[in-house]
Amino acid sequence: MQFNFRISAWICILAASLVRPCPAQAEARMDVFQFPSRALKGNPLRDPDTRQVAVFLPSQYVSNSPLPIVYYLPGYGGGSEGFIKDSAKWSAFTQKLADDVSPVLFVVVDGRNRWGGSQYVNSRAQGNYADYICDEIAAQVESRYGVTSNKTKRIIAGHSSGGFGALRLGMFRPKLFDGVVALSPDSDFALSHLHLMKRPGVTNISIAEVKSIAAPAYSGPTPQDGSLKYALGLSAAYAPSGWWHRGQFEWLYTADGSFREKIWQRWMENDPLTLVQKNRDAFRPTQAIYVEGPTLDSYKANVGARKIYEVLRERPARCAFYEPPGKHSDRVPERLERGLAWIFERPMQDIK
Repeated sequence: MQFNFRISAWICILAASLVRPCPAQAEARMDVFQFPSRALKGNPLRDPDTRQVAVFLPSQYVSNSPLPIVYYLPGYGGGSEGFIKDSAKWSAFTQKLADDVSPVLFVVVDGRNRWGGSQYVNSRAQGNYADYICDEIAAQVESRYGVTSNKTKRIIAGHSSGGFGALRLGMFRPKLFDGVVALSPDSDFALSHLHLMKRPGVTNISIAEVKSIAAPAYSGPTPQDGSLKYALGLSAAYAPSGWWHRGQFEWLYTADGSFREKIWQRWMENDPLTLVQKNRDAFRPTQAIYVEGPTLDSYKANVGARKIYEVLRERPARCAFYEPPGKHSDRVPERLERGLAWIFERPMQDIK
């Protein structure tokens, strides 16, 4: 009996020694910082020059071994604030990306203005948002977290207006960004935007009303009509008035309601499709350019993305196009992961 008791005791001790608590699952974390921007200081719309920057870091990040950085541009009206509020979702996304594709820092910027979005461009009618992202946010992030010395250091990515911004910044700062991921980018304006600019909410407003609500000192409510607000924001980005008229822009219609073709051509000069068609050096051959748009995209962004790809594929360029099922804003995280997998030359999963 004593023998059996001792055997039983030893079995219990051995079993206890073999049982180990399960290690905690590796998790990403979010850091948030802000700083006063020189590029946005004194902007003509009097929008804040201090914005929150959200940085999602995977568990693999260590300070003495920097990672590639993905700078992400949200769609029209979106900013870092929404990602901060939904930090659990985007931390999980960052960790999944690290585990399944490649560890990266995922950085979300805030490019909003009075009208909703800046299109991430420099404009005398709104401020210098391209400089804010490329010169200031990048410097602030990399002074805190470093940046890898690998071939792919920085990727600029975005959805919708953010996809437009990713293409534009990738073109105009090609030495800064090694890769571009443009999800449903604003492009092919004649197809995607022109019909929006002919809606009653845009055509029925008078020039006097436009000038009143577009004045830098205006403090009243912004228009409730979504198409009008969008038209005002895009006009500020694409058709600023002259040097001595900061904060003002050219409207698409005359006082008698006639469409101003010359102003529309200024819009078209900002179209990523126009830019790649006219400029053989729009991207560097070493950059990786991924464009996509879903089959049921309400803005036909899939059509514009395909046309951009068809131009680029005839040049010395590393480019890809994908057309997932779904609508304009469906399954953005999965689509972004697929684009980044292509950038890092990892296996890609089709979106179903």
